[in-house]
Amino acid sequence: MKKLLSKKKVLFLEYLENMRGYSDLTIKSYAESIEEALKIVEVTREESHIIINLMPYRLKISHLNSKTISKKLSALRSFVLFLNENNLHVLLESDDSVKVAKTLPKPISHEHILEVLKLADIQEKLLVTMLYTLGLRISELSSLKLDDISSGWIRVLGKGSKQRDIPIIPSTKKLLDEYLTDFGTNKFLFYKNGEKLSENSLRYIITKVFKRVGMKVTPHQLRHSYATALLNGGAPIVDVSELLGHSSMATTQIYTKLGSALKQQNYNKAHPLCKVGEF
Repeated sequence: MKKLLSKKKVLFLEYLENMRGYSDLTIKSYAESIEEALKIVEVTREESHIIINLMPYRLKISHLNSKTISKKLSALRSFVLFLNENNLHVLLESDDSVKVAKTLPKPISHEHILEVLKLADIQEKLLVTMLYTLGLRISELSSLKLDDISSGWIRVLGKGSKQRDIPIIPSTKKLLDEYLTDFGTNKFLFYKNGEKLSENSLRYIITKVFKRVGMKVTPHQLRHSYATALLNGGAPIVDVSELLGHSSMATTQIYTKLGSALKQQNYNKAHPLCKVGEF
């Protein structure tokens, strides 16, 4: 059974690279965690599904700090999710979450986004622009219907069935109209053969277009870029929180910390005494 899981691990790592656009370092980390775990976990089969008992592995890594444990378990959960989505039914036992402090997101610079847009076709350009100027989650964009779009706003159904309205800037609306002229109308904004494009299909497009400039970028980073740009431009945090569909303003406050961190980095690069390191 573990040999089967090891073979599936190779497919999972290829999926992370080609479909999710993960960095080489992240993929290596996932590979090491999964390989380490498969040597220790208990794997059994019951009727139509496989059971992976994490307890032996959790005992093995219990001496590590909580953040490291969380990363290792997160890699395993992602692997199991991939297996289930690919018709291998797997259940995890002894899988309790480990809470860790939230880390700062990494936005993409405005200049890099403009560089990518110059090289993109109309569909790619609209996809990047919608994520960057509306701050959508990839799941929200995949499910976006033409009926949800008006002349100046879109209506989004986010997490927890929470509905929110987001303004469309004129340049995005113009690009949207050009796209609809070229592609025609459908129930969903992004579609193929009459069906909506899946989240993975949209992720792949993002991965492909940013590869042209030598970058590995995820859709969620474009959402981060949207939030960071608004806050750095002086938008009230309460408004940004509502536009992002956050259930708590504490989540949005992560971006204010990011803004401060970037200002500190820019200061360190710019000030001559920071460069010299002494008076």
